[in-house]
This record gives sequence, structure tokens and C-alpha cells, in this order.
Amino acid sequence: MATYNYVAKDALGKVVTGSSEAENEQILVRRLREKGFWVQKVNPAHAPARQRAQVQKGGGSLAVFSRVSGRDLAIFCRQFATMIDAGVSLVRCLAVLEEQSGSARLRQIISEIQAGVESGETLSRSLTRWPRVFGNLFVGLVRAGEVGGVLDETLNRLATFLEENERLRRKVKSAMTYPALVLTFATIVVVGLVTFILPQFIQVFEDLGIDKDLPAPTRILVQISDFLTTKYWMVIGGVILAFVVFSQYTRTRVGKRHWDWFKLKAPVFGKLNHKIAIARFSRTLSTLLVSGVPILQALETVAGAVDNEIIGDAIMAARAAIREGEQIGDPLQRSGMFPPMVVQMVAIGEETGSLDAMLSKIADFYESEVDATLASLTAALEPLLIIVLGFIVGFIVIAMFMPLMHAISQLQSQA
Repeated sequence: MATYNYVAKDALGKVVTGSSEAENEQILVRRLREKGFWVQKVNPAHAPARQRAQVQKGGGSLAVFSRVSGRDLAIFCRQFATMIDAGVSLVRCLAVLEEQSGSARLRQIISEIQAGVESGETLSRSLTRWPRVFGNLFVGLVRAGEVGGVLDETLNRLATFLEENERLRRKVKSAMTYPALVLTFATIVVVGLVTFILPQFIQVFEDLGIDKDLPAPTRILVQISDFLTTKYWMVIGGVILAFVVFSQYTRTRVGKRHWDWFKLKAPVFGKLNHKIAIARFSRTLSTLLVSGVPILQALETVAGAVDNEIIGDAIMAARAAIREGEQIGDPLQRSGMFPPMVVQMVAIGEETGSLDAMLSKIADFYESEVDATLASLTAALEPLLIIVLGFIVGFIVIAMFMPLMHAISQLQSQA
């Protein structure tokens, strides 16, 4: 686990400072809250010099800025499990994986892990140095595999989980690609018409002497064109400023919570995000339980893995209720974040002792629901975007030709 320094206030308002190990910052904050502390600041503790050293072999300094994809991690786990099952030593496995990894960043990290294992650390302890690459779910499963002596089975389960998660991520991304391309094309077309074509028409209006008596749609379009051509820097600056403010706000605890709430309640996309979160909750908890992780530790890990503060708080509330002796279904139902079907299937799984299998079935169901929702959403968005784009372009064309048609009709009446 990583070590974090924290600053908090107790129930009497006294400032308390200290350091503690945790799988990530969110889990540490939740632990301190359960103890009655109001957390003000959490920062990663400085690692020893040996851990901060970056190995440049195979990747160079640019490897620091590259990322490790879910596909790379899945391949890493699958190959790791195969070699462990074949009886290859842990250090030898890491050496082979370092040589054949296709990611420069992952090769660098594997080299550091190998150095840590050779110095006497456990594999799970070495993995905690890179929390952004190996999340708390990854570390928790590896630790469970080490304790139970089934590291190869755990790595295989982890590879399957990462592959399923990556498949779901790719489906969401591919479904959103077409609408994003259409919106980008529409924006380019509209900006081009307003900033390049419309000024030419305005010059024609001035030459014909009809620029003083323009129809309302044309006047609106002319004002938009003047603003974009003369004060374009305000538009660009405003977009950049809004993006920076939004990014910084969502990095805060309150901002992240507000954004997560909006993602669950947003029209059209809210139900999709909710289904994705339920599928991730079910798949993650099932993987942890079948790997032998205790229920309380598994729920704590899942709360951070769902990547949603609202659902994460509901999971942690369920964890607290289970610790007090309740069954898992009751607090999930009280939270209002879990559909009745999920609550009932979880309760049945707990009663029959097959909670992990039941959660796997829930995950399969909601992943198929996500697929169906994405298909219907994409099918509905295509004509809607075409209609909106046609309306905007049509408005621009009509607004540009209305003065010309009016001038032509006046000339015909005078003749």
C-alpha cells in the first residue's frame, strides 16, 4: 500500500496530523471519516530515493509520459499467470515480462517491481508504488493470491476482468465516436459559413444598398459573424477557461461529487452511466470474492473502483452496516442506488452462499443492457444530429438569401 500524510480535525476541532498506509487517497479519507475526523488535506508521502529512481532501460525518458493501457495490463496478467503456473520463479517471470512487453512505460515499471521483489518485498507491496497503473483492485487481488497460494489463478481472473472492462470501455467509446465526429463536422461547417462565407454576402448587401434594412434572422447572423471575426480571441479564451475551471473543480472532493451526481441524473446518458456503474460494481465484487478477499475489504476496494462518489458512498454505507451485523441486501436497498433486481439477487446469493456467482450473473445482465442501450442511443442520435445540423445550416442559408430575394422582388416590382 502507498503511504499518505494527512491533516484533519477531530470532533473537538483540534488539528491532527499523521501518516497512514492505504490503497488510495479516497479509501484513506473514508477511513478517517469513519473515525470521526474531518479531513482537510491528503498528500502522498515521499518515497525513498530507490523507489523514486526511474529506470530508463528500453523506454528512455519519454516512457515516464506514456501510459499503460488496460489491454497491456491484461496481457501482462495472462502471461504472468501462465509462467507462474508452469513453475517459473517470480523474479524470472518479471525478467521475461520486461523483455517482451510492448509498452515502454510498463517495461520500466516491471524493472522496478523486479528490483523490489529481489530486495525482499512482496509482489503486492511493490505494485503499490504505481497506484495509477495498478489500482487498489489489482493490488488487492494480487495480495489475496499471495496469501492463498493461488497467484496464478488470481492473475487469470484479473486478466479476464481487465479484458471485460476494456471491452466495455471500447464499446462505449466506439458508440460515442460517430456523434462526436458529426458534432465536430457541424461546428466546422457552421464556423466556416459564419466567418468566411457570410462576410462576402454582407459586402454584396452593402454594394446593393440593402444592408440597412435586413431581416431579423440576417441581423442576428451578422452580429454573430462580427463577434466571431473581431472577438474570436474571447471565444477561444472562454472555451479554454471553462475547460480549465471545470477540470480543476472536478478534481476537488465537492466538485467530483457534484459531477458524479450529474452523470447519474443527466437526461438520456444518466441511465447509461448508472448501468455501467452497476455492472462495474458487480463484476469487481464478484472477482474479489471468488479470489478469497474478505467481504469488508472487498467492498472497500469496490467503492474506489466504481469511480463514482455517490455509488461509492452507498457501498461504504453498506460496508458499515455489514460490519454491524446486517446483511448486504438491506443497506443496498436503503441507498436507492441499486435497482430492486440487483438487491434481490444479492440477497439470494448471500442466503445460498453463492454471492460471487450471483454477482457475476448481474454483471453479465447489465453489460448486455449497456450494449443494448448504446445501440439504441446511437441509432437515435444519428437522425437527431442530422436534423439539428440541417436546421442550423438551413437557417444560415435562408438568412443569407432572404435580403437578396427581397431586393430582387423590389427590382421586379419597379420594373
